[in-house]
Amino acid sequence: MEINTMAIDATFWVAVSFIIFFGTLVYLKIPQKVSAMLNKIISDIKNEIDESEKLRTEAKILLENSQKRLDSASSVSKEILENAKKDADRLIIEMNDKFHKSSEIKKNLAENKISQMKEAALKEIKDASIKIAVDSVKKIITTSVDKSKLDAVFQKNLDETKQELKKINS
Repeated sequence: MEINTMAIDATFWVAVSFIIFFGTLVYLKIPQKVSAMLNKIISDIKNEIDESEKLRTEAKILLENSQKRLDSASSVSKEILENAKKDADRLIIEMNDKFHKSSEIKKNLAENKISQMKEAALKEIKDASIKIAVDSVKKIITTSVDKSKLDAVFQKNLDETKQELKKINS
């Protein structure tokens, strides 16, 4: 029986020490302190989760704003490119018009110069013809006094002058 009493005694002392241990824990308010610590940890975790949720929401809003800005920048760049293309096309048309106008003006100036040169040449020819006729008349008058000779020479010089003028005008 001794073995039994010893077993009871050992079991008894284990039970007594177990009760003393839990009693000490209750007396020192360890369960409330553990509970408070766990509640604080749970509260901190909830606060971190809430904070991360706020950060996730802010990040989502920032992403949406950035996407809107990117879309806006893309549309603005497309608009700028379209305007630049329109301006380039308009500039090409203006330059083409200016070139054609300039060419037309140069053509008109050249035609005017040609016309003026033609008129000047005709005037010089007429002046030369008159001078030749006058010189011929002077020559005739000085070489012969005979009226019949004078009329014949005058007629001959007049015919020559007419032929020269016809050649020049042709």
